[in-house]
Amino acid sequence: MSYLDQGNGAILSQQASRESNARTYPRHLPLAIREAKGVTVTDMDGNEYYDCLAGAGTLALGHNHPRVIEAMEQALDTGRPLHTLDLSTPAKERFIDSLFESLPDEFSERAKIQFCSPAGTDAVEAALKLVKTATGNRSILGFQGAYHGMTSGALSLMGDTDAKEPISGLMNDVHHLPFPYDYRCPFGVGGEDGQRIGSNYVENLLDDEEGGITDPAGMILEPVQGEGGAIPAPDRWLQEMRRITRERDIPLILDEIQAALGRTGETYAFEHAGITPDVLTLSKAIGGGLPLAVVVYDKELDVWEPGAHAGTFRGNQLAMAAGEATIDYVLEHDLDDHAADVGGRLRDHLETMADRFSAVGDVRGRGLMLGVEFVDPDVDWQGAGPHAPDSNFAEAVQAECFDRGLIIELGGRESATARFLPPLIVSKTQVDDIATIFEEAVAAVANAEEDPVEVAP
Repeated sequence: MSYLDQGNGAILSQQASRESNARTYPRHLPLAIREAKGVTVTDMDGNEYYDCLAGAGTLALGHNHPRVIEAMEQALDTGRPLHTLDLSTPAKERFIDSLFESLPDEFSERAKIQFCSPAGTDAVEAALKLVKTATGNRSILGFQGAYHGMTSGALSLMGDTDAKEPISGLMNDVHHLPFPYDYRCPFGVGGEDGQRIGSNYVENLLDDEEGGITDPAGMILEPVQGEGGAIPAPDRWLQEMRRITRERDIPLILDEIQAALGRTGETYAFEHAGITPDVLTLSKAIGGGLPLAVVVYDKELDVWEPGAHAGTFRGNQLAMAAGEATIDYVLEHDLDDHAADVGGRLRDHLETMADRFSAVGDVRGRGLMLGVEFVDPDVDWQGAGPHAPDSNFAEAVQAECFDRGLIIELGGRESATARFLPPLIVSKTQVDDIATIFEEAVAAVANAEEDPVEVAP
């Protein structure tokens, strides 16, 4: 059977009959992809789409970038090994050179690296084991709204309770702290006052003998919450978390699996705040579109025994070649600055659009990691000032975008936030097109709600 001769409908039907009920994206993005290049994908029926999902932020250089393809072809043509466990190769050493070159000197000069199984969630698991081993402690501090992966330890740290509800036996001693979500401030204050209250709360909790938390093994957070709805941690608050953890010898783990490598307008999101983590988890973009995950950490934490963390595919040589090419290209072409520039342009479009529609509650994010939260303007949230998230409106906008040739994903509270994660190579012209399509989609849904079609009895 040649699937190349079939259309979307036939392939999607086949997928539904054979794949797990846990599949997600095809439920809201009903296409089968025939080819892809740069910022666009083409489905089996010949329809072309702007891809603002881009492998959940994995494709920093877009689909089939020539630099990445060339690197992989060279690896395949020269007889290099493709699988080496944790045995070293020139490709591996060059990848580490490029990765360390991308990091701030104050971090890279003290850094060790652990290669993990190829998903980011395994890097999180490794980071948790690392800090528990190094400190001898067991409690982990996480944050509300967080997403760190779907394996047991990472899932325990997730803010969203739906995925955890049916699973027993998750990691113990996890404590979720309030994240500075300005639009929905957990203290009902917002702004700098809310951030200050939040950091004071964390500090007092850790110093209170009746606070209920045993000596922490580590604190883990996302400098920009991705799946949580593109919520950036304010620089001052992040600096306070670094001060609080450093003064108490609590290792600070920063999860930049989605935010790293230029996406937020800096090579690493933590650079906005000018801090240095103890542990950094990385995946997605660093593999150039192929599976690769690592933990980079301060050498003082490197006390675990040989074999304390392993993974069969931690020696993915093709991903290292693609990753080296991607990192080098990002650095050579200052794609962090480009992301800040075109991301600012996209945000300007979105904020201008937001003034027209009461269903838009908040526009936020950094660089090319942006979110638009949709709300029901007639319903307050938890009796407070901001309006309730409107997932129905968001889903309708996503569908209208898809019909118009734009792929976006939803996230955040009740999946009511439209998220933008286009490749970092997206141009100003393409950003303008994306914004136009999105505004048309929002207008279509808003107009449909104002003038509902009457259904005959």
